[in-house]
Amino acid sequence: MKRTLFTLALVAAFGLITESAFAQATATQSVTLAVNAVYKISTSGNPGALTISNGSAGSDNLTAVSDNSTTYSITQNFGNTVKITVHMDAALTAGYTLQMNLASTQGTSLGNVDISNATSGSAVDVVTAIARGADAGQTIGYTFSALASAGTLSSTTKTVTLTLTN
Repeated sequence: MKRTLFTLALVAAFGLITESAFAQATATQSVTLAVNAVYKISTSGNPGALTISNGSAGSDNLTAVSDNSTTYSITQNFGNTVKITVHMDAALTAGYTLQMNLASTQGTSLGNVDISNATSGSAVDVVTAIARGADAGQTIGYTFSALASAGTLSSTTKTVTLTLTN
């Protein structure tokens, strides 16, 4: 009988030790996740001065000048209907033309787009159908042309605004 009581006491003690060795506590959390629409666009800086100083005898069209030294980058997660529009702070006088060309691997570049008269109320598309994702280090090209009949143009600075929009 003593042996049975000893065995039962030993089993009970072992059960308590084993149970406390494997004791666990848990806690739970609810995590709320969301991703908002992200529209980001940046440029690498300003292009060099576009100064026309040559032409051909007998032609009203002066020799156009270009600059492809800057780039832009975008990130967007909204949809495939996103585009880049461009406008200037003020239109150019008749006889002067500024064209812009944005390269794109995520959308459709519209090539050389005349932005001479594009102001905040009349922005023009330069890249359309931009897919979700990122487009980094894409070339920005400017071409400035003028007619001799338009006369000279004192050095002037135009602010060109690129907008990523749907």
